[in-house]
Amino acid sequence: MKRNLSHTLILDIGKTNAKLLLISEAGEVLARKAQANEAVMGPDYLELGTREIEAWLLRSIPALPERERIAHLQISTHGAAFCAIDGERLVLAPMDYEWDGYGAYRTAFHRVADGFKATGSPVLPLGLNAGLQLYWLQQTQPAAWQRIRHWLPYPQFWAWWFSGVAASEVSSLGCHSHLWSPAAQGLAAWTRKAGIAPLIAPLRKAWEVLGPVKPNLAARLQLPATCQVHVGVHDSNACLARHLHAAPQSTVVSTGTWCVVMAPGDAESAHNTCRGELVNVSVEGASVPTARFMGGREFAVLCAGTDPGLATLAALDELVEQGWAATPCFSDAGGPYQGKLGRVWQHGQPVAQGVVGVPAHLRPALASLYCAEITAELVESLATSETALAPVVLEGPLASNVVYTTVLSALLAGRRVLRSTDALEGTARGAWMLADWPARARLSGWYEPLSVVEHGLRDRLQFDRSNRTALHTSA
Repeated sequence: MKRNLSHTLILDIGKTNAKLLLISEAGEVLARKAQANEAVMGPDYLELGTREIEAWLLRSIPALPERERIAHLQISTHGAAFCAIDGERLVLAPMDYEWDGYGAYRTAFHRVADGFKATGSPVLPLGLNAGLQLYWLQQTQPAAWQRIRHWLPYPQFWAWWFSGVAASEVSSLGCHSHLWSPAAQGLAAWTRKAGIAPLIAPLRKAWEVLGPVKPNLAARLQLPATCQVHVGVHDSNACLARHLHAAPQSTVVSTGTWCVVMAPGDAESAHNTCRGELVNVSVEGASVPTARFMGGREFAVLCAGTDPGLATLAALDELVEQGWAATPCFSDAGGPYQGKLGRVWQHGQPVAQGVVGVPAHLRPALASLYCAEITAELVESLATSETALAPVVLEGPLASNVVYTTVLSALLAGRRVLRSTDALEGTARGAWMLADWPARARLSGWYEPLSVVEHGLRDRLQFDRSNRTALHTSA
């Protein structure tokens, strides 16, 4: 008997890990596989490990249970990554956005690129402006450039790898790239002048079907010949899509390697480019004021090898009682305190040993407190008169961290803070929903309001926060 094809396979490539998730039509996770996502040094620049991911996919997909029932394949990846193809193969490997070998080309790029008003994209460090990557490659790799037929955002590269159909998509094009103009809803003017625009693959919606998996590849992966490949999506925007209609107007906080705060509404609320604020673009093409910091990376630095599970309310009480504080920042990848050097304090005095001077059992609480404080700042910085009382939805690993959620609910007093209780992370759930959009767009549930913390703790945290601001200013 022929089995019903109803499952969805999600390929989710984050900056730290790549994951495969097999999800049923009812939304239940049937299987999950993961591997570390590591960059490799190429001859000219640091490259994303596409060959390693390809080999992992060829090993892992044939080992999935019920793979013969997979009807849909949807892809989400991190942003600031683009691949050049000649129609048959990869011409230029995607650059890792943490590479920083642009030299004088960085200044030259920002002289020709459209500014924030047109693109919603601030000047970011490293290679976080993907337009800079393309500009550098155009200037330094002329022979390879002549062979390019299409530039593909990273999700669409993998969609092309599976289907053989080239496309681009607005949430990746509009991810602080300088390539897209949210207001004009089209490619930025400089891309046409530079001859880049004609190479950007045709624009498709994230939920559209490109076609079936290529026959030879479907046979090798042991997938049904009819398995349909969808266009794909930028990962933070997949998370936003999960809540876009289920919790309209909410500010969504997606936590992971990056903590990303997205506040759908007035694009003008993202205006402080010195703090790394920007305008993202939703899967439906709307402007989304956004702020972010590398929270997962900074959390790990402040934990300094200790178990994150040690972040308890008892540890928070002890931390505050002993006067420990941390001021930004502990990553060089941008955010509201780009260029500042992170420091650890006790009772207002700098601690020369840094985080290793903090008792080991208190470090995860300090990391959680620090991330909650920065998150609260970003949520407040994007608030307008219309959105100041909008609910805040928490997603990702920090949403289950009791110190983080307690502190954040205290600092955002007056706003309803909701935690997603979905067993599946928001990025993967959003990608699953986008495999059957708009039918799944309004799926609700999976929300839990956080308890408002008792008044005394709120007062202590607000006082402590004021002291941290003073410390940061003096530092």
